[in-house]
Amino acid sequence: MSTTHFQAPVVIENKDGWGPTDETFQYKDMPYQPYSKSDQIGKIADWTGTVYGDKRNYNRYRSQYGAGVGMYQYIHDDDENTFQIVDSTRLPKPAFQKRSRYQQNRFNSQQNQNRFSSMQTAFAGTQKKSKTMKNLEMDQMRQMRKWKKQFGNRADPRQHQQAKQREPSVRVREDWQVIDEISFSNLAKLSLPNVGEPEEMSVCGSLEYYDKRYDRISTKSEKKLTMVNRLIHKITTTKDPVIRQICKTYGNVFATDAIISTLMSCTRSVYPWDIVVDKIGSRLFFDKREDSTIDMLTVNETANDPPPEDGTMDSAKSLGMEAVFINHNFAQQVLRMNEERYKFPKPNPFIQPDEENEAASVVYRYRSWDLGNNLTIVIRCEQDCIQIGPNGEEQFVNIKALNEWNPKAGSNLDWRTKLDMQRGAVLAAELRNNGFKLAKWTTCAILAGSDQIKFGYVSRQNFKDASRHTILGMQNFKPQEFATQMALNIDNGWGIIRALVDLFMNKPDGRYLITKDAMKPILRIYSVPENSFDSEEEPSDDENDRQEQK
Repeated sequence: MSTTHFQAPVVIENKDGWGPTDETFQYKDMPYQPYSKSDQIGKIADWTGTVYGDKRNYNRYRSQYGAGVGMYQYIHDDDENTFQIVDSTRLPKPAFQKRSRYQQNRFNSQQNQNRFSSMQTAFAGTQKKSKTMKNLEMDQMRQMRKWKKQFGNRADPRQHQQAKQREPSVRVREDWQVIDEISFSNLAKLSLPNVGEPEEMSVCGSLEYYDKRYDRISTKSEKKLTMVNRLIHKITTTKDPVIRQICKTYGNVFATDAIISTLMSCTRSVYPWDIVVDKIGSRLFFDKREDSTIDMLTVNETANDPPPEDGTMDSAKSLGMEAVFINHNFAQQVLRMNEERYKFPKPNPFIQPDEENEAASVVYRYRSWDLGNNLTIVIRCEQDCIQIGPNGEEQFVNIKALNEWNPKAGSNLDWRTKLDMQRGAVLAAELRNNGFKLAKWTTCAILAGSDQIKFGYVSRQNFKDASRHTILGMQNFKPQEFATQMALNIDNGWGIIRALVDLFMNKPDGRYLITKDAMKPILRIYSVPENSFDSEEEPSDDENDRQEQK
């Protein structure tokens, strides 16, 4: 039996390190890559590693020694010597050749549509349409007519998102001089936190009691808004006989709540407005022009998509007049009319004694605040009605109305479907769309010291008819709590008033005009001649005497 013999191979010892030596001639010209025994050998070639980077297998087949710099890496020194840089920058196109992405897509779609229509026309002559094809074409035509009716043949929806150019509230004349410009950002930083409680100077008028049955109105039991023919006075500051009497012995700044609330919440305004300021000695009178927009109401002024100014039924001006009409009638309809009124010691100063039953329910409170630095402001405030509280106490109330004109316009909500179940969402939408108007109403209620402010939700019976309305609900708040809810800072409002008073007190006697810029969040103050608006006012007794002497 033959035995197996094992012949040991020749092993050359490397005394200087690890690896083959020069004596191993059969491996003399072969490059050597250091490796580890734990390296996994599974890939021969990989051309997708740099394209589809899978991080889980990134280090799976990589050597632990000399990763990325091995002997088998591609060396491109020779290729870099022949590489040349090529200018790949784009040449700028002329202005008439530039196209946006929207215009390019629209152009391509028109080209494809024209090409398809020409092919369809050529193909239609050789093929007879089936009944199914005819019905399909009729459905497409019906859908196109529906879209055209809904969107009004608008080719580019973004063309309606351009900035609306508004007209200023008053035409600036050449002899008016700009004395200051104040941005809303600077006004928002002001604060006067140390204004104390007001002092009651005089209370005039009579109030009717609120009808609590209107608190139970809902969308399922809506009530029609009726017209109430009553006298409503909007007397300006300098024509108020009570203020004329008070200014002789007390105070040095005089205004109405409508004017002061506009200034205190002016940083929320968008539409233009103006206020006249007369400085006579050490006294200031904040007044308004005869055709001023201070007493007008706005609708969706602070919305992202405000109403257009095209003179239609749903234009900004028409909606403002509709809101005034609704508020005048709503504030009187919700009262217990033809009953005994709550009377104050002094009567309404703007009516005759025999007109008391025809006058609207209103009380005028003349209140004064100390602004510091020997400055005292007297403001005429208004309240609309009185109600009996849960503990039998008397509560004075301000009543306002929010009106719905088109639930499909902008970010409006449908009150008839949302008001009962989601009243908070409806109120949040109104705070977003009518922030300036609600801030003015809340400021007026706080200045008057009202216990409650009631908001009525009034909507059109038919959204194409602006003359008939229905009451869908009521909601009441405490003025201070509602101001906190809408982030209305009264200290900031007093800071704005104090800054304006200090500005005019340092100016010479004369007439000034505060205007809100039509497009920018800026208050611009003009020095105007004393006879700038005399044609709009009644002549005084001195002026009549001068005319008679002539």
